[in-house]
Amino acid sequence: MEKFSQLLKKGINYILGLFSNDMGIDLGTATTLVFVKGEGVVLCEPSVVAIERGTSHVLAVGEEAKRMLGRTPGNIIAIRPMKDGVISDFEITEAMLRYFIKKVHHRKVLVRPRIVIAIPSGITEVEKRAVKDSAERAGARDVFLIEEPIAAAIGVGLPIQEPIGNMIIDVGGGTTEIAVISLCGTVFSKSIRIGGDEMNEAIIEYLKKTYNLMIGERSSEEIKIKIGSAYPLEEEMSMEVKGRDLVAGLPKTVTITSEEIRESLQEPLRAILEVIKISLERTPPELAADLIDHGIVMAGGGSLLRGLDKLISEETGLPVHITDDPVTAVANGTGVVLSEIQYLKKVTVPVKTEVRN
Repeated sequence: MEKFSQLLKKGINYILGLFSNDMGIDLGTATTLVFVKGEGVVLCEPSVVAIERGTSHVLAVGEEAKRMLGRTPGNIIAIRPMKDGVISDFEITEAMLRYFIKKVHHRKVLVRPRIVIAIPSGITEVEKRAVKDSAERAGARDVFLIEEPIAAAIGVGLPIQEPIGNMIIDVGGGTTEIAVISLCGTVFSKSIRIGGDEMNEAIIEYLKKTYNLMIGERSSEEIKIKIGSAYPLEEEMSMEVKGRDLVAGLPKTVTITSEEIRESLQEPLRAILEVIKISLERTPPELAADLIDHGIVMAGGGSLLRGLDKLISEETGLPVHITDDPVTAVANGTGVVLSEIQYLKKVTVPVKTEVRN
């Protein structure tokens, strides 16, 4: 009887799988991207969910929910269920994944896609299991996990199958992933929970201390995008920032410069540079020699910070290249893995099953 029920379950999953396209998901702290087999990256939305306070009732997901951040009435909360690259709210992440799966499949209910999900290289077995369980409960028939730096390297077209040293730096919203890859495997990798979010926080703290000005998360991100930099600019910029005066409690406007924002970002940038140097020190000599010729490749939305490639190049003495579309690199990598079965077997991460006494 048990064997029959297993066969029946497999048969149902197979039939449901015929109605769906396989998907690759870059489940990011700030943004979630979805790659659909045969179509490419079809969705790029903020990892934000709006729910009714005191319940798990979802009101909005993605772009619509992000517009609510910091602007919701008392009965609505806009939250980000991913923190530092891992799930901080299991139930809300599951709801978000279910929404994205249905959206890319045009609201069809009977869809059971096979999904490849990119995860930070430094997460624990418990965190891996949480990601896999969330995807399965959201409607996936099979879930494969791949480390973000491997996915990014595949997505940008690095020759990771060759016996050559490839170094990739993926600066995301919650984590920065650094990895040296050769022969489809990670020779050395390091993941730190510092990324675009910590840069936003650094800007908020700087304005608090310097101008007694309180701004929100969305405003700090806008400042970073418009005038943020990691290296001196040829022509420095300035912009007006609106917020609340912490002393008077009234709305206030100040003008800030790109030099000030660069100063505010020093702490997170130093932490990223330190980890890059540690990674280079731990790289075997033969592979380190390859990096002199091939340099370092950067991916992830955080790599778009002006001058970050110049700063890393100056500190390491190596050429640094930002890939053409750094935001979609990881999602494209999951798509390649879906399309080429030899990758699926070589680069996906096994998840240990829980042992019960």
